[in-house]
Amino acid sequence: MPYQLEEINRRAHDGPAAFAATCDADYQARVRQAAGTIRARMEESPVVLLSGPSGSGKTTTALKLEEELERMGVATHTISLDNYFKTLDPAKAPRTPEGDIDFESPRLLDMDLLDETFTKLARGEEVVIPKFEFATQRRNEARGRPLRLAKNEVAIFEGIHALNDDIAGRHPEATTLYVSARSNVLDGEALRFKGTWMRITRRAVRDLNFRGTSLTETFSMWHNVRRGEKRYISPFKGRAHITLDSSLPCEVSVFTRYAPQLAQALEKLDLSNPRFQELHELVDAFRYFVPIDPDLLPPSSLLREFIGGGTYKYK
Repeated sequence: MPYQLEEINRRAHDGPAAFAATCDADYQARVRQAAGTIRARMEESPVVLLSGPSGSGKTTTALKLEEELERMGVATHTISLDNYFKTLDPAKAPRTPEGDIDFESPRLLDMDLLDETFTKLARGEEVVIPKFEFATQRRNEARGRPLRLAKNEVAIFEGIHALNDDIAGRHPEATTLYVSARSNVLDGEALRFKGTWMRITRRAVRDLNFRGTSLTETFSMWHNVRRGEKRYISPFKGRAHITLDSSLPCEVSVFTRYAPQLAQALEKLDLSNPRFQELHELVDAFRYFVPIDPDLLPPSSLLREFIGGGTYKYK
């Protein structure tokens, strides 16, 4: 459902803190409803598969689901699918049309180990959750941790490929969720800001703040990320039992703080980049929004995953 620019700007002007708090409370309510569905399906499977494209807020959503489920008496373990990457072998790794390693491809995951893990957890058997170390691009088996689910426990496996045929497709009994920023911002009938633009903005700011990646680098990679989404993620979203729209009406107003930095990053972007024009349109669109100081966001806000200063701990 789209948001209207006029309403956003009115609320951002009249009461920005209350506006931000309401946006997060509304999202928390949607997460609470999703947690209720998970609890209701526990007899089907203790495995929950949470997917969504880059910048969708999967990690914070998983943490919020943990909170809601624990309030319902359900102990929760959240596992990143990143830990199931295979040790990288450049000779066998999938490649993009440009010849680079395709880090968006699900072929980098150990599907057989995931299949075995889900089966054993459903039987109440113990598994070892592996640990992937990105610095060395290797899976460190010595740092794996054991996990066995009791009757009132679930395991949330979170990652962009969680709904893939070789993951969710092998385990249709698992509860499946798809999370993404799905709402555009309209000015009457005119499109002012796309939901996909919310995601690239989130990712760019997060990578700059916490991953040592420049805004220009993130912009440069976006065309391949989008290509991977269309090929590897979007085709499977219909498999989800639950779909969560993680866009917040206030968020473009919040991210206007970063518009000057984003504009500077675009000056260094290669003109041949397939997303060059779209990214310029994105940055230009911030001028339509009344700014909201990011400091006014609640500490538990979904947006804190990207700008920092929140109460959740991200590994």
